Amino acid sequence: MTAALNLLGLAARYGRLVLILGLVAGIALPGIALALRPWIGSLIAALLFLAALRVGPRQAVGALSDLRNSIGFALVFQVALPVAALIAFQAVGWAGALAIALVLMMAASPISGSPNLTMLTGNDPAPALRQLVVGTALLPLTVIPVFWLSPALGEVGEVLAAAGRLLATIALSAAAAFLIRGLLLKTPSPTTMAGIDGLSAVVMAIVVVGLMSAVGPAIRSAPQALGIALLAAFAGNFGLQILVAAALRRAGNPHLAAPFGIVAGNRNIALFLTALPAAVTDPLLLFIGCYQIPMYLTPILMGWLYGTRRSRSSRSAG
Repeated sequence: MTAALNLLGLAARYGRLVLILGLVAGIALPGIALALRPWIGSLIAALLFLAALRVGPRQAVGALSDLRNSIGFALVFQVALPVAALIAFQAVGWAGALAIALVLMMAASPISGSPNLTMLTGNDPAPALRQLVVGTALLPLTVIPVFWLSPALGEVGEVLAAAGRLLATIALSAAAAFLIRGLLLKTPSPTTMAGIDGLSAVVMAIVVVGLMSAVGPAIRSAPQALGIALLAAFAGNFGLQILVAAALRRAGNPHLAAPFGIVAGNRNIALFLTALPAAVTDPLLLFIGCYQIPMYLTPILMGWLYGTRRSRSSRSAG
């Protein structure tokens, strides 16, 4: 047990490198990526469990004012931003696959790994976990204006069903983690917490392999389309992170800059793969694969934006 915790602690120390290895494997090994895709749902549930286990129930719930902030930010992130983008794209006549992908990305709730990404930047994951829960719970309501303004996206009912399934997964994973935390891990040691962080990094690396199945083949068959999709993914992801983090710091909420910046740029667009018809989602697969790259590079490339004393010391140690 001690040896396993030490190995996981090593994975936590080099968590950013573990994520990069997952990206490389997803691109270089498309056969394995395809084989892992059916397991993505289970792996995401495991990520949710680990994030809730690390945070604990008291910190996850937070103060009532924090919950109100999470609801307000969910409405901005999941309604105001995608509706504004949709109207702007329609005004200029841009209705291609990338436009649809960017709108769906902004309309989605935060990715299940957002608390884990926040941990890897050395910041408090609790606000990101709250935003994940609130954003997913509100998704059945927030997605309606986006789909109403763009009927070509598909049926709202299928999206609501997918959001309901994701919310149930979050609830079950968090309940199991909080039960274990309350009964068995009331005061976890630093070694145990490092082990949880390391296991989270490993699971995230495995998840990304399954989401990169369209990227490897595109390098050879459609390099220009790949480059455009990659540029759009970086612009959408990092652009939102920078804007939100800067706005929160200017508003006097620097403690929220990292968790809310990360959830703003990293959204669960893959949720729509299970909800929308293939005619809509198939052209989006390349963007979704490319979108994983800035997502998993966030702890490294956005360190200048989110760096804390803790994260800087861990980087220098690694």
